[in-house]
Amino acid sequence: MTMTIPGFIDGRRLQSRSCRTSSVFNPATGEQTGALVLASVEDVDAAVAAARRAFPAWANTPPLRRARVLNRFLRILEDRIDHLARVITAEHGKVLSDARGEILRGMEVVEFATAAPQLLKGEVTENVGTRVDSHSVRQPLGVVAGITPFNFPAMVPMWMFPVALACGNSFVLKPSERDPSASLILADWLKEAGLPDGVFNVVHGGKDVVEALITHPGVSAVSFVGSTPIAKHIHQTATLYGKRCQALGGAKNHMIVMPDADLDQAVDALMGAAYGSAGERCMAISVAVPVGHATAERLIERLAPKVRALNIGPGTDPNAEMGPLVTRQHLEKVRSYIDLGVAEGAKLIVDGRDFRRQGCETGYFIGGTLFDDATRSMRIYREEIFGPVLGIVRAESYDEAAELINSHELANGTAIFTRDGDAAREFAHQIQVGMVGVNVPIPIPMAFHSFGGWKSSLFGDHNMHGPEGVRFYTRLKTITTRWPTGVRAGAEFVMPTMN
Repeated sequence: MTMTIPGFIDGRRLQSRSCRTSSVFNPATGEQTGALVLASVEDVDAAVAAARRAFPAWANTPPLRRARVLNRFLRILEDRIDHLARVITAEHGKVLSDARGEILRGMEVVEFATAAPQLLKGEVTENVGTRVDSHSVRQPLGVVAGITPFNFPAMVPMWMFPVALACGNSFVLKPSERDPSASLILADWLKEAGLPDGVFNVVHGGKDVVEALITHPGVSAVSFVGSTPIAKHIHQTATLYGKRCQALGGAKNHMIVMPDADLDQAVDALMGAAYGSAGERCMAISVAVPVGHATAERLIERLAPKVRALNIGPGTDPNAEMGPLVTRQHLEKVRSYIDLGVAEGAKLIVDGRDFRRQGCETGYFIGGTLFDDATRSMRIYREEIFGPVLGIVRAESYDEAAELINSHELANGTAIFTRDGDAAREFAHQIQVGMVGVNVPIPIPMAFHSFGGWKSSLFGDHNMHGPEGVRFYTRLKTITTRWPTGVRAGAEFVMPTMN
């Protein structure tokens, strides 16, 4: 049965004024499950207009009351997490446990945002001059937009809108067309939690909808997560139109394995970080860098059998460790990268193109793939594959391994596995990457810290969620006051110095 998936504007599910639709598929079967109604530019205007109408009242709602709405939303998420996880698995393909984990990480940001009364406190200084006081406040921007990717249809939107709403903004979300249903469920649950109509809206579409949002005069700020070329374009365009913008791009995350590392721990970490969610994570480890020939040989000896033994199947299979890729087009893209790696001369240790399983013939499945002897000149090393493909690049020394990471243009996350505290400290201090793990393969910060990479992995001055999220979604205002005392000194024509 194919269901129609509309947008959500001004507190209700709303069919687009356009007649265009996009098909939504179950990646495990290849069957169409939904018809996504694509928004028109007029629909974007309607969503922004609804958000603008709702903004003044929401911005003037005391932060404590805004926090109570988010608290009720958090309780709803807790009660219905399994339902939302099933929806994500049906449209994205990831295993249910991973879908549930995604929601939990998003809920942590909601929980952080419920501290709005504390987060939005300003500063006060008495007597900056004689009988003159100054205080600062953080005020909301207005209508803000979020453009989110397919790989985390619940978590990445929840990196954005809970903090934006807590700060008093209204929000327009443009989710991925590949797995859009989670966004509608979140919209319904926010309304159920008491969020006023128009404060949160959802529009679906492709490039035309994105362009309409990032150039719209009624939108004050844009948050984006996706590939580096699109992140760069969105940042350039949004800022050209006078908007604040944070745009998170792609990644090529390295993990150094030192000779003294706990190798069993390192192998288990690589399995989860490289092949979890079929590698469709911006924090996935896609490059392993063993230091020394002996380390590399021992790593491959233990890693290759585990890659071959990956339990791959539909996300609803409780025993599955890895589900399908999100679309047939993405499956072909990942296959083409494996072909390219072979043509470039990398040594193919485990070939995921050989995956076969009864009942999975029509789904978008591929097996885990492992390359050895990849080099920095190869495209499979330089480019983000976004699939279950791990490349091993050997290094003779720690310095060579660190230089390899520091010379890459993508700098989202990285990790080192070692027992040596001196090496770990040096790595954390010198490595030019935004998020660093020491014996932690996927160093995603908790919600009360902030998420973001360096170099071509982030365009903009603010990371997401945590304290940086609060700063991004608010403007600082400083007020200086003096009350009449009955003493007049006359007009002053020099720069005030408070003397």
